Amino acid sequence: MKISIAATTDAGCVRPNNEDALLFCPDLSQQQWLQQTHLPVAPLHPSGALLIVADGMGGANAGEVASQLATHTMKDVFTSDYARQAVDDDEQADPLLQQAFAQAAQAISQRISQDPLTDGMGTTLVATWIVNQRAHVLWCGDSRCYLYNPRQGLRRLTKDHSLVQQMVDNGEITEAEARCHPDNNIITRALGDFDLQPEPDITSCPLQAGDTLLLCTDGLCGYCDDQQLEQVMRSSARIPQQCQQQLMQLALNAGGEDNIGIVVATLLADDEEDSAPAATFSSLLRRLFGR
Repeated sequence: MKISIAATTDAGCVRPNNEDALLFCPDLSQQQWLQQTHLPVAPLHPSGALLIVADGMGGANAGEVASQLATHTMKDVFTSDYARQAVDDDEQADPLLQQAFAQAAQAISQRISQDPLTDGMGTTLVATWIVNQRAHVLWCGDSRCYLYNPRQGLRRLTKDHSLVQQMVDNGEITEAEARCHPDNNIITRALGDFDLQPEPDITSCPLQAGDTLLLCTDGLCGYCDDQQLEQVMRSSARIPQQCQQQLMQLALNAGGEDNIGIVVATLLADDEEDSAPAATFSSLLRRLFGR
């Protein structure tokens, strides 16, 4: 298969700073990590691709430090040799993701203990490893991963670790009421200086050509319902750059009351091409890395 990825983050219309962070590596064998950019269609290497999105918390207490530390620690853990273990044994993919998460949580805790200015900081995290034609998804908090397929529609792969999600599960409120609930910002798990479980959940599902993965912070999914997201993806999922731009505009039109982080990754068959006009993969790498 081939893959095309678009990613961006925005402070939104209200917050003075952006505490969201994202990173992705389209080919873990090459270790070329990208942030806000559009990756033209490229072969999906056996080592796979890794997508990471984090939503920092703490405001003046360095929420952006927590989200950056989480994403970059995951990046540092996922060396080529580390990723190769899952290629050789697919059952290792989930444990490897969990190990990387544990190191990210430890890095944040160590930073807090060493720097009083970061007291109270934390972050959510969602990461998806696309390897061996499967998506391995790990998350902690209320940042989400969705899977869209033109025939099957949009499916949420994650379940929020939040107070309102618990209320929905208990039948106390509906999904629509959860978005407007006064406690919809209360999460029950996170990485950082909170009396919360830093325990992730993990799931996996098979992938096929035509599938699109969406990773996002609650700046998008907290203000736009799944039906709105699916409507955008139905019209533009095959063009990740366009899809990401339309999703961002959707969040901004909803008020842009929070920071917004979005990664869109579309899988194509080997004989398909990216529908969007773009430079070749090699020219993009030359532009980004001087190669």
